[in-house]
Amino acid sequence: MTTLALGPSWLDPDYLLNQFGLWGLLVIVFAESGLLIGFFLPGDSLLFTTGLLITTHKLDTPLWLACVLICLAAILGDQAGYLFGKKVGPALFNRPDSKLFKQENVVKAHDFFEKYGPKSLVLARFVPIVRTFTPIIAGVSGMRYRSFITFNIIGGVLWGAGVTLLGAWLGNIDFVHKNIEAILILIVLISVVPIAIEFLRARGKSKKAAVAEGAPPAQRGRHAKR
Repeated sequence: MTTLALGPSWLDPDYLLNQFGLWGLLVIVFAESGLLIGFFLPGDSLLFTTGLLITTHKLDTPLWLACVLICLAAILGDQAGYLFGKKVGPALFNRPDSKLFKQENVVKAHDFFEKYGPKSLVLARFVPIVRTFTPIIAGVSGMRYRSFITFNIIGGVLWGAGVTLLGAWLGNIDFVHKNIEAILILIVLISVVPIAIEFLRARGKSKKAAVAEGAPPAQRGRHAKR
């Protein structure tokens, strides 16, 4: 396989799998699933590449074993995030920004959790960055552990096994096999789409809020009545 020409080489799925193998993959899945420092890791493209490499015999690991271990790492990662959120509590919302931590990511995950409730643990698995912070927010909000573990397992299996099996299935298609690098770039771009949509929505809301604040008091009153 050629190197994925998108982003730094140390985030390239092919490079990571060649350098660290299955165990490195599991560490990355665990970190991205619930550790604050894991939000930038390439989860979707990494799982897809794993399935693709296994089915093309470039990764010497049984597909069923990879799926089981990936699901387990994803579930345990969310578990760690939940316990961290429960321990830190509301203080997380007062934590200052740093190179690896942005308050806006916490707010975004909180809004996502408030909008979708417990099922956000399943939906967030397929949204980069949000999937890292959602289990933490679940812990901060005091979500019942029984509900958390149920949705955590469902989300971990659907994402971990689903994306890996998708890569394995598509890897058997001749067109995909001959255009692996282009397919990987497409997967990365697709995983970024939710972030772009969320950014545009937030930007639209900010503009509306700015317009509302700049409107005369009487006009704001008419908007409020509506």
